[in-house]
Amino acid sequence: MTDAASNDGKQLPKLLDKENTASPVWADTGYRSKRNETLLEKGGFVSKIHRKKPKGKPMPEAVRKANAAKSKVRSQVEHIFGDQKHRMGLFVRTIGIARAKTKIGLANLAHNMQRFLWLEARSAPG
Repeated sequence: MTDAASNDGKQLPKLLDKENTASPVWADTGYRSKRNETLLEKGGFVSKIHRKKPKGKPMPEAVRKANAAKSKVRSQVEHIFGDQKHRMGLFVRTIGIARAKTKIGLANLAHNMQRFLWLEARSAPG
């Protein structure tokens, strides 16, 4: 977690876990840079980072299709953030990173509890 003034793409090295056995790295265009792509390649990771639209040109069809395929996977994760923002009303406006971490941590806990209850209700014999 960082303050709002920091660039997302510069945070990628801190997010990579060498112990993770899955090699794909999924992210939006904010993380795509030559530096990050080189870092991923050297670390044995596979970049699944969205590609940016060329300035002043239409998006090539192959890139559009590749981004759409990546979005299907990313949407599963982004759904959680949308749920927290819209249904839970999560809006982080705190003084200090510790308070922001606590607020987000509690929202994650509440989301996981709601998800657990939903899954339990689904699997209950009716």
